[in-house]
Amino acid sequence: MKSKFIVYIAIAALFLSGCSTAKRIEALKPEPSNNEPVAFENSTSFINLPVTISIADIETQVNKLLSGIIYEDKNIDDDNISMKVWKTAPIKFSEQKGRLQTIVPIKIIAKVKYGVSALGVSLYDTREVNMNGITTFNSKIGLTNWKMTTSTNIESLEWKENPSISIGGQQVNVSYLINPAVKLFKSEIENELDKAISKTTDFKPQVLEALEKISEPFLANEQYETWFKLTPIELYVTDAELSKKQITMEMGLKCTMQTVVGQKPLKTFKKEDVILKPVSKMPDKINVVVAAVSTYESASKIITKNFKGQEFGNGSKKVTVQKVELWSKEGKMIIALDMTGSINGTIYLSGYPSYNTVTNEIYFDKLDYLLTTKSVLLKTANWLAEGTILRKIQDNCRYSIKENLDDGKKNITPYLDNYSPMPGIYINGTLDDFEFDKITLTNKVIVAFIKSSGKMSLKIDGMK
Repeated sequence: MKSKFIVYIAIAALFLSGCSTAKRIEALKPEPSNNEPVAFENSTSFINLPVTISIADIETQVNKLLSGIIYEDKNIDDDNISMKVWKTAPIKFSEQKGRLQTIVPIKIIAKVKYGVSALGVSLYDTREVNMNGITTFNSKIGLTNWKMTTSTNIESLEWKENPSISIGGQQVNVSYLINPAVKLFKSEIENELDKAISKTTDFKPQVLEALEKISEPFLANEQYETWFKLTPIELYVTDAELSKKQITMEMGLKCTMQTVVGQKPLKTFKKEDVILKPVSKMPDKINVVVAAVSTYESASKIITKNFKGQEFGNGSKKVTVQKVELWSKEGKMIIALDMTGSINGTIYLSGYPSYNTVTNEIYFDKLDYLLTTKSVLLKTANWLAEGTILRKIQDNCRYSIKENLDDGKKNITPYLDNYSPMPGIYINGTLDDFEFDKITLTNKVIVAFIKSSGKMSLKIDGMK
């Protein structure tokens, strides 16, 4: 009876031990997968945004605004003259020593009142005068509240012939009447030119539209659901400069660049919050972090191949690894090795992923048997728990991510080579060599980050 009782106790202990081990192993299993976005590396960068507007584009837009009659004075009694001024040909812009030169061909039809007044008797007549001329203006350019500003002054006014009227068969020069009136006209057209240029060079809509576009998260790697997100923070601008037939305003964007794994991240950019800050010098360095993503499944297959044809142990006590399975748990890698030979079953290792910069391989540092595995091995197969065998196993627990890194670089390269997210917007850049940054584990993938620095420009060219 006593022997039976001991057997029952042994069976119960074995059963309870088995249940306990099963529970501990079950606790090691990977957590249920979800598709919540996981964000990494929120690095701050500066991007150059040179806003380039060609003089030809400004010319086209100003000609659309200033057409037909550009000045009219209907009151003849205040200064004995009334006039209408037409633009007879397209306005022409050019650059002269850093200033904007504007040539406006004009036609004037003026009514001139002339005569005498004496002893209370007034003898006046009215004649119409037709004149054609070329006006040349010179403008100093500036930048205020998202718009290019100009301060315009007339440089010259050349008549094709002197203004005159015919009286009694004689041509009488009426410049003394025309010229004072033309002074008023000059002031008026100077103002009209300044207003037209300011209206046509309001670059705020284009810049904000461009920022809206580039802040849209894009899918860098569809297979691993890796997203790249850029979020503008501040916008800087220097004074406008005119040279080589174009007006350039150096702008700089302070932004964050972020890699996200999982669902598409939300766009957080709000263009109404953007403030333009004037600066004298523009920072231009960018810091880019690219994610090289590999799934646990693919890594497991590669490491399984590493063990092919290898035996571990001494003499008659040997095992071979048939299958490897990886997952993460609480910041560590769990490696399950299915073995046959002197031991038939699964042993579990844990360690921290590291990176070999020479071979471009992920390996596992401080690899050791899990406590549950180690306690069993020390009782039943302490030869397998030896450090020399563990090191040999560890040497095979590695895999190359060179292809993943190359894919990461390729994913970002097209966005630095004259990439045009919308008409008139061009992105170019250069990056230094990539360097390994760190490894992060999710419940779905292993993410190795590589980083680089360089320069990037977003050119706004052309006016629609």
